[in-house]
Amino acid sequence: MASWLLSRKLASTSKRLVSARKELNVVTEQMAQLRDEAEDSELRAMVAESPMAGIEHRDNNRHAAAHERQRERLITQIRSLEQRQDELLDQLNATRAGRSSA
Repeated sequence: MASWLLSRKLASTSKRLVSARKELNVVTEQMAQLRDEAEDSELRAMVAESPMAGIEHRDNNRHAAAHERQRERLITQIRSLEQRQDELLDQLNATRAGRSSA
């Protein structure tokens, strides 16, 4: 594969990796806040013993769990992008090494 194409794919992968890492940071911060809210609502539900407090707790818990799943998806995506970036770097280095020895 041409080195210019590899460089272009590498730049694109790097941008996606930066974006995914930023999103992971945001989701992690939100997840911590949501988890705290879920814990607070659980305590309120136990103390209040009302159906509404229980519903609020379940809703908060579901929302926090959804963010946890999103965080796991982002971690998987980041690992995949890092692997792709490594592969592209290896290919680029092999292409450049092949040109310099020729």
